[in-house]
Amino acid sequence: MSTASSSPAVPAAAIDELFAQSEAGRWGVTRERFAEAVCRAAAKIAPEGGAAASAAVASLHARDLALALACADGHDAAWEHFVLTYRPELYRAARAMTDEATGRELADSLYADLFGLGGRDGRGQSLFRYYHGRAKLSTWLRSVLAQRHVDVVRARKRLTTIDDPDHPVETRLPAQAPADAARAQAMRAAAVAVTAALAALEGADRVRLAYYYVHGLTLAQAGRLFGESEATASRKLERIRRQLQTAIGAALAPHGVEPADVTDWADVARSAWDGALAEALGVPAPQETGPPSFKGKRTP
Repeated sequence: MSTASSSPAVPAAAIDELFAQSEAGRWGVTRERFAEAVCRAAAKIAPEGGAAASAAVASLHARDLALALACADGHDAAWEHFVLTYRPELYRAARAMTDEATGRELADSLYADLFGLGGRDGRGQSLFRYYHGRAKLSTWLRSVLAQRHVDVVRARKRLTTIDDPDHPVETRLPAQAPADAARAQAMRAAAVAVTAALAALEGADRVRLAYYYVHGLTLAQAGRLFGESEATASRKLERIRRQLQTAIGAALAPHGVEPADVTDWADVARSAWDGALAEALGVPAPQETGPPSFKGKRTP
């Protein structure tokens, strides 16, 4: 039985070059395993082989493909890296599509299928088997998430229509409440206040906050990166929260708004908190080794 590495559709040199770029060894992915995946991708993109297959291979996202293969194979370090790197982004994308609770449920269901839960002995085939490296892994994940959201909406519409065929879903949705000018002003002021308070934090505090809220680290994990105990990490995070609370209150005061006047802090979080942490703070995902960097950029 011939292996993918000897397939005539893709030159071995092209596979070797992509394998070298992929850092597959970091996750224990062998050259043969990687070559099989590359040949499958090339067969879908350029089934005629030859120069077209070589071009298709060169366009693949090698590192993302290697990570997906390792996760599909159950490599613990690869899966941990995936969760730390992509989970916050998927949660934000899911919240943007729907509400907080539904978005989290949607993202969690995707994680379960990526991990391969539900098969014999609790493990089945991972959804990663459908990733071929043509798009960035983050782009592919958002696409899958969006399609699942569409499927959920369609399923709900079907169920509702069957339950009451004379009243389609659209006609039974409650009318949107008219915008309240005072509430809208308070929300805008709160979003500005949150962004300003986050931007004023010291570098180490921005990193701590981003590690916990953006990248999803536990207090124990964040503490290890800072060389401190979980209790110390908890105390310092609580200090940052109090500092933010004070700064937000002070920023709201000139607008004639009190924190109690903001009726939906969840909306403020979606519009200001995530964006300020992930973008304005400029804190990247933590590495497996080495101290955290305090060079996150501040918002002007």
